[in-house]
Amino acid sequence: MDTPQVPRPVPLVIACALTIERLALRGARGPAGPVTVLRSGMGPRAAERAMTRALDAAAMRDAAVIASGFCAGLVPGMHPGDLIVAEEARGPAGTTVCTDTEVLAKALAEALPGRTVHTGPLIGSDHVVRGPERADLRATGAIAVDMESAATLKAAQQTGSRPVAAVRVVVDAPEHELVRIGTVRGGISAFRVLRAVLPAFFEWHRSLPLPRR
Repeated sequence: MDTPQVPRPVPLVIACALTIERLALRGARGPAGPVTVLRSGMGPRAAERAMTRALDAAAMRDAAVIASGFCAGLVPGMHPGDLIVAEEARGPAGTTVCTDTEVLAKALAEALPGRTVHTGPLIGSDHVVRGPERADLRATGAIAVDMESAATLKAAQQTGSRPVAAVRVVVDAPEHELVRIGTVRGGISAFRVLRAVLPAFFEWHRSLPLPRR
């Protein structure tokens, strides 16, 4: 009699662009399967290349993907340290719908009590957004913008059907515009907020159905 094959856990890839984001997310150990934290480098092209290369390995065939890191909020009243859970990621190559947004938003609210969690469309840009351009992007219905999430998730979906999500920490908002996105310090620590999202990522990962064989 053949022994039933036990489904293997789904790997999780957490993709970010900056070294400071990678430092916040490093050491991730998930209970539902192997976790890889991938630093792609800045910009949509770098994100696309890095994700395509990472998912090319046979072991990553079913991997779930979360794009994470910092972002610019587009909605008046947002504050540094607010969390963005993308319902969809929009970019020049199209829109990628995210998986189980409600599960992720709830897990983040429980992991970071007191932090505001916003859900809605996340839009991609190939540059840091400033001034009037922020209002133009807001007019499309997007609530936040970053340079890598849309390209990361689109590349992930193009390599095969898989769960995808995007979670970003606001460091730049309409009333709190930064001079340089690399200077993340001061009254709030976006680094610490980003570090604290990991339990929510693992809860989302754990909730995913095992892949069919």
